[in-house]
Amino acid sequence: MTTDIELQYFFDPFCGWCYASAPALAGLADKFADKLKMRPSGLFVGGRPISSIADRAWRNDQRIQSLTGQRFSEEYLRNVLLAPDGIFDSGPATLALTALGESDMTIEPRFLHAVQIARYVEGRDTSNPHEVAKVAARVAAEHGIELTAGTFDERLRSDADLRERMLKRMEDSQRQMSALGIRGVPQLVAVVNGKPHVLNGEDLYHGPARIVATLDELSAAA
Repeated sequence: MTTDIELQYFFDPFCGWCYASAPALAGLADKFADKLKMRPSGLFVGGRPISSIADRAWRNDQRIQSLTGQRFSEEYLRNVLLAPDGIFDSGPATLALTALGESDMTIEPRFLHAVQIARYVEGRDTSNPHEVAKVAARVAAEHGIELTAGTFDERLRSDADLRERMLKRMEDSQRQMSALGIRGVPQLVAVVNGKPHVLNGEDLYHGPARIVATLDELSAAA
């Protein structure tokens, strides 16, 4: 009997624990490219002053780094968390991911990781559509898609239809999370022969081998 599997990855681009799961997600994207569905939750969409969360975010980020080895740089602390009048909003990154995915859904996990590196390692303000557009243009070029940062920046700021599609996508993710009893991100759900299995989130923080082994066990048992 052939096993049919779909993977649903619930996330937000500004979730530190989602960044912690990046190595596992990269492995899933390589092995299950056409089976991996990205489900943005909208957790941090909507601007707020970054000063209101900076101290708590840095403490949490340092904990993630100590537990998983994922790097949060001093440039990120200085240029992003401590930026005067900085804004905390994952909306531009989520918009960009949605737009790129409409060209090729397999680009979405690659873009997510690229925008995480831009923020957490390079210290770039990815609440700013201009910075997000530069990351998107580079990732698109790597996948043979012609995209100019300036044009894409303008689209992120003014394309009402794209924003509506992003909001609908987030609402769909939130409904699925509610139906499955999921709280928080990241979360991976494996739908095997039509039956959803909410996987242990801890499996996402130990690289691809562990999560792939879990999926292989699910497939074998189906």
